[in-house]
Amino acid sequence: MSQQDAEHAFFIKSIYDHSLGEGECDTWLQYLSDTIGGRLAGSEASLEAVHYTQKVLKSIDIVDTAWLQPCEVPLWDRGPQKEIVRIQYDGQQIELNALALGNSEGTGEGGVTGQVIEVNGLDTLELLGEAELKGKIVFFNRAMDPTKVRTFHAYGEAVDQRVYGAARASKYGAAAVLVRSMTTNKDDFPHTGVQLYGDSEPIPSIAISTNDADRLSTLLNSHTVEAYIENYAQMLEPVQSYNVIAEIRGSTHPDEIILVGGHLDSWDVGGGAHDDGAGCVHSIQVIHTLNALGYKPKRTIRCVMFMNEENGLGGGLAYAEASNAAGEFHLAAIESDAGGFTPRGFACSADAEVFKPYLANLQSFDKFLDPYDLFLKAGGGGADIGPLKSQKGLLIGLRPDSQRYFDFHHTEADVFANVNVRELKLGAAAMTSLVYLIDQFGL
Repeated sequence: MSQQDAEHAFFIKSIYDHSLGEGECDTWLQYLSDTIGGRLAGSEASLEAVHYTQKVLKSIDIVDTAWLQPCEVPLWDRGPQKEIVRIQYDGQQIELNALALGNSEGTGEGGVTGQVIEVNGLDTLELLGEAELKGKIVFFNRAMDPTKVRTFHAYGEAVDQRVYGAARASKYGAAAVLVRSMTTNKDDFPHTGVQLYGDSEPIPSIAISTNDADRLSTLLNSHTVEAYIENYAQMLEPVQSYNVIAEIRGSTHPDEIILVGGHLDSWDVGGGAHDDGAGCVHSIQVIHTLNALGYKPKRTIRCVMFMNEENGLGGGLAYAEASNAAGEFHLAAIESDAGGFTPRGFACSADAEVFKPYLANLQSFDKFLDPYDLFLKAGGGGADIGPLKSQKGLLIGLRPDSQRYFDFHHTEADVFANVNVRELKLGAAAMTSLVYLIDQFGL
């Protein structure tokens, strides 16, 4: 290793030393998750999180400016009373663990009752048709594939029934839908998440836990089962919210932006610790660590807390629109939105015109990151940074270990107590190291 490479390696070691020994990302995350709690876009809690993170960013000495960027977000309200899902068969009743899915219509006081029809995919609806589905409660029970090592792949294969199930079932006259929670775990936690009606008539859309989904499926093998659903969710008028942005201006290439970010909103259950408080505090820690080490970047480093990733991408779209209008160029955008678990590496994507040289240059950093067991490969990015693709920079996603992520995703269990502080800090160190290398070498 050359003397210059040794100096870079030594600085990366100092990043890890500071992040693990003196990093404060756990303190910020505990406040976001435990004190503020669930931060549904447009809610009072989400605005409290906006002002809290702006205050933290402004307190870091090398931040040149920190500001709020307005964006319009939808506002959905779960309602004042807990959802009820009660199944009935042969004179017996069982209460299921349930949560309304995001944007779901409410039933009101009268509730909805109907025979339960189990399906394993959206295409099955067409085969059954209105004759079999009208007035029924459709139960989507396609499980996430436990054989997929990369759990995000299993999620991607199963989540269509959660997002589009109600819309598709409504077109055949279904009264409501129940959806198996998106996790490989067998537990009693229902998982919420976005669902979209499109131009379909809105019907109640409720997630049930995997244990209850298995129980219901078993009963349906030998019984006619009816379900009673009651919930009070409603869509309200859109409101204004904000992205939180802070930056350090570069000394020699200020027009080349390196972005780090996560989304500040979460669902209203739990504390949004892994999804995505972790990504937000990872990004703040990048700035905090560089400040502590006295680092003066060559390129502009910008930290962005995006609003409304969960329910419409309002913040990411508003950010890209403003950036494009200003003629900005994001050389790299690094998003953390996969939890606060042990980092495994980074995956990237870009416009086809520039991707191959960018990837080759990124992978030249292997010699610095391999000692920390971090890979650099194709195939990533993130939802909030995706709209920046037209600027032809590199879009990068932090890839933590994914095995436990969907145990907590969109549930009341997504709280700070379920975050390992050392793993969280390792993620921040990994992101800071990659920012340093891109700033030093470019792409």
